[in-house]
Parts: sequence; C-alpha cells; structure tokens
Amino acid sequence: MEQILQQIGDLWSRYTSGREAASIVKLPQSGSDRMYFRVTGDNGETCIATYNDHLKENETFFAFSTGLGSVGCPVANVVAVNENGNIYLQEDFGDVSLLNLLETHGYNDYVYSLFRQSLSKLAHLQVVGGTQIDYNHCLTAREFGKQAILSDLLYFKYYFLDTLKFPYDKQALLDDFEALSTYLTHTENKHFMFRDFQSRNIMVKDDQVHFIDYQGGMLGALQYDVASLLWQARAELPDEWKNSLLDYYIDEASNHLSQPLDRYLFTAQYNGYVLIRLLQVLGAYGFRGFFQRKAQFLTSIPLALRNLKWFTGNRRMGIAVPEFDKCLQFCTSDEVMERFEPLKATEETPLVVHIHSFSYKRGIPADPSANGGGFVFDCRGIFNPGRFEEFKTQTGRDKSVRDFLEQRTSMPDYLNSVFDLVDITVSDYIKRGFSSLQVNFGCTGGQHRSVYAADALARHLKNKFGVRIELKHIEQDAKNWVNNPA
Repeated sequence: MEQILQQIGDLWSRYTSGREAASIVKLPQSGSDRMYFRVTGDNGETCIATYNDHLKENETFFAFSTGLGSVGCPVANVVAVNENGNIYLQEDFGDVSLLNLLETHGYNDYVYSLFRQSLSKLAHLQVVGGTQIDYNHCLTAREFGKQAILSDLLYFKYYFLDTLKFPYDKQALLDDFEALSTYLTHTENKHFMFRDFQSRNIMVKDDQVHFIDYQGGMLGALQYDVASLLWQARAELPDEWKNSLLDYYIDEASNHLSQPLDRYLFTAQYNGYVLIRLLQVLGAYGFRGFFQRKAQFLTSIPLALRNLKWFTGNRRMGIAVPEFDKCLQFCTSDEVMERFEPLKATEETPLVVHIHSFSYKRGIPADPSANGGGFVFDCRGIFNPGRFEEFKTQTGRDKSVRDFLEQRTSMPDYLNSVFDLVDITVSDYIKRGFSSLQVNFGCTGGQHRSVYAADALARHLKNKFGVRIELKHIEQDAKNWVNNPA
C-alpha cells in the first residue's frame, strides 16, 4: 500500500507541475478489485486516483471516456496516467450518488427529477455517444448477444441457483436458457450498452448527474440499461415510478433515433431484459457473498429476491420457459426467502450482546453470566498503528487510526470472518431465547485494533439483527476514570 500511495503522489506531482499532494485518502472499496483514492492538493483541488492492475480494463476505460466525452456525455475526464498504465487520475464528481440521495430523501420530486435526468442523458450516451465508440476496445464480448445473455443466465445458475440445492432438470433448464437468449437477441435497436447502469454509479454534483464505471460497456439492446436502473434491488422504486420513467425514457431515446421506438415491442423485450438483469445481480451477490465471503452482498439478496418475486408474479416475457419458471418459483418461495431474511430481534428478545475491547497485558475479561465463556478474538495479528508516533495518543475511534486499519492492514478481511462466526451464534441465541453473549477483542494495549474491531462488530450486529448491545472499552474506560475520577 505504501508503494501505491507513493506512486499516486508522484503522478499527482507530475500532473500539477511539481506540487505535492496535501492528502491521499483511500475510498471504500466496492465489488471490484480496483482501489480508489481522493487526492487533495494544497489549493483544495481534488482528483480521484485509481489503482488497477487490469491494464486492459484501464485501456477500455480511457478509450470509452474519450469517445463518450467527445459528444458531451457526463463521463469522467482522465487527466493523467502513469507509465505502467495501472494508476490514473480522473475528474472528481464527489461522494454523493443518486442512491445516496434516494436513501436520504426518499421518493420525492427532486429525486424523481434526477432519475429523469439520468435516463435522458443515458439515451444520449447510448445512441449519440455510441457512434464514437470503437467496440474493439470492449473487455469481453464486443456485443451483448446470445452468448453474453447465456453467460449471465449461467452466472445465476452456478453462483445462486445451484447453492440452493434445488433438484431441477438440468438439460431442460439449459434448453430454456437457449430459447430465452435467442428470443432476446432479436432486437432492432443495438447501441452502446453501459452494462452496470444503476444509481450507485450515478454521481450527483450541483444537481447534475455524472456517470462512472462504464468500462464493461458493449454493443447491446437499449432496454438492458433502463432495466438495470429501474429494477435495482437497493433502490426499490415504486411501480408507478418504474412505469412513468420507462415511458419517459422511450420518448427520450426516440428523439435520438431515425425512427421512433415501437412502444409495445420495446416494452415486451424490456421485460425479458429486466429478468436477465435481476438474475445477473443475484449471481453477482451469490459470487461475492458465498464465494468471496463479502458479507455486505449477502444482505442485498432479500431485496433482489423480493424484486424477482414481484416481477415473476406481474410481468410476462412472451416466451414459454417451463423448467426455468419452476426454478424461479422455487427461488421466490417463502422457504428460500426465509433463508436470506436476517432474523430481527424484537422488544421481547432477551438477548444482550456484551462486546469488549481489552489489553492482553491485563488478561481476558471474565464473563459473569450463568453460562460463562463467549468469543475471544485476538487482534494482534493485525499490523499495529501504535508503532507510529502520530497514532500513539489516539485510539481506534479516531479517524486517522480507522483509515490506517481499513487501508493499510488486513482488518476488513479479519472482520468479515468474525462477522461470519458471530452471526451464526447471535441468530441461534435469538431463536432459542438466550439472554447473554459476550464477545471480546484483545490487542497489546487495548487501544487501537481491539477498539476499532469492537465498534465495528457493534455496528454490524445492530444493523443486521437489531439486537441490544452493551459495548465497553475496558482499557480506555479505565484511563478515562483515572484522568476524570468522579
């Protein structure tokens, strides 16, 4: 990490004609392996630095940015690239996404206007921007055709459906996949397809929308991107919004085409692409959650399943796929939905989770509850911020220490494993009516790593289960009492 930060600083200095960066802060990482940083200059100017060893992906992003930007599409301006091609600086659109605004403000007129603006600029990007794209730069397939659709269906099959252990006729399902992909391939309008057009990839700055993460784009049907935005699981858009925004998009896209879209035919195939997108998302959540063990993706599965359940009950694709329908009915059954819906504590739930940070120098905290015991996690395998002079007087609650642990250590992976273990017990204890669970995090001094980990687990359990938490930082509480006795 130190080497990456140094290289980003060198690139910034080259870009600004010798000026040093005032700060380089790692941004939260999402589903990809790319790492993002916000670089701030001494005059307040900022850029987003991206580190990505997938050089082909970087080259695609550069080419698409140049082509789309040349006709006024709201995409990133890449301002500097290092010699190795694995670090680049791009325009900073801020931290506020359309999804953030939706979650903050709800379904109001302002947010609705931003969805309309996004769809209007999407139509321009797809049709007009697409004329400036060299599709030889595409990362995988040049076109989202039959093979790409089959690939998305198989992604769902392997990484989600097969994890459910549902006994289906494999050959019949593959035959249905073949028929559906053939049906969806026959579309008259193929233009630039963003591929991951959802509200978290739409940044809002000064009431204007900007698009990021379009390097997976290819030639494809107009319907796919609209389906991605309007049916995003976390957005949970009301049905009336989905319908009116789809109508608005059809009008906007027609303005850029030589012939207006046939609304009936467009909508019929749109339903098929909605299904493909919903399944692709479930496959992605399954892969990231079950196989890469990233817990935040598993929490999104219930939303995606509710989306799929509503769709299968209310929309038709115009093609018969009986074995596929049987699998979808099982995926949206109460039995499956209950597997992924996190158990929630109620006011009557007796369980209290006692979370402590402690110093190994003073020993593991005792558990006075009737059963005794509990989890003890040793944080000493995580690189210690206390070795650095600037952190010696700080704790795991200070931002600079949190940044260090999140950006320069294996703490995020460590906590994912902790969450997996503790979640099993908390869920079981809620069901069985147990009243107490103790979880302890220890490090050398009980100041940095254990404090950060205890706070993180408390947030996680509160958000996921709504369970009561008693959080105590033993070493820090003792120091505070010495310095401020009653």
